[in-house]
Amino acid sequence: MEYKHFGHQHTLTLYKVPTGQQYQCHGCHLPCHDSIFACWSCSFFLHEHCGNANRYVKHPSHPEHPLVLLPSPTYCSSSYLCNGCGAPGSSFSYCCPMCEVDVHLHCAYLPPKVTHQAHQHDVFLSFKLPDLGGAAVHCKICAKEINPKHWYYFCEKPECGFRIHTFCATNEVKPGLYGDDGPEDQVQVQTPVCAQPQPTAEDVLAEMLRIQIQLQMAQHINQVNSNYI
Repeated sequence: MEYKHFGHQHTLTLYKVPTGQQYQCHGCHLPCHDSIFACWSCSFFLHEHCGNANRYVKHPSHPEHPLVLLPSPTYCSSSYLCNGCGAPGSSFSYCCPMCEVDVHLHCAYLPPKVTHQAHQHDVFLSFKLPDLGGAAVHCKICAKEINPKHWYYFCEKPECGFRIHTFCATNEVKPGLYGDDGPEDQVQVQTPVCAQPQPTAEDVLAEMLRIQIQLQMAQHINQVNSNYI
């Protein structure tokens, strides 16, 4: 099976990874153990779920705007910090250029609920720590502090007080968890001949990237001007 992915210049082929072989996914930088899309001439590999990830998602962590799947960061540093787990990324991400929100592909598809062997109840994904009067919250698995800006899993029973990092909770992903929110997936209705055509997914992506570049240029100009004040 051949497959053309927007993030690579060559056609990819679907390959079943035999037991004992291991490849690293270019999309999430995690090991591949099952089916992958591969470009052997470039050593470019994608998990099947990374290769089939939606171009747009409406994610509950950022309901204001759809997140756009980008094959590489658009920042000058060629990297980003994931708003989900806080770890850096340099490959695929779901991005809102207008709000500078960036999420690892695998973080975007974390399951809403997981069962963890360290706790008797299911734990649920949350995108913001509650106000605890400034008290630090520590992960019950690794004992390190949970950054209040990052996502975490928690037990809904108040008496448990069980909270853990996302990366301590699971390495599972739920592909297709959130529906594609691209303009091409809107219901098509008959419109008058004089109506303006709907933008394509590429038009929307290009416009969002243009806005991000303008914001970065404005920030740079402001920084330069402040040096002369």
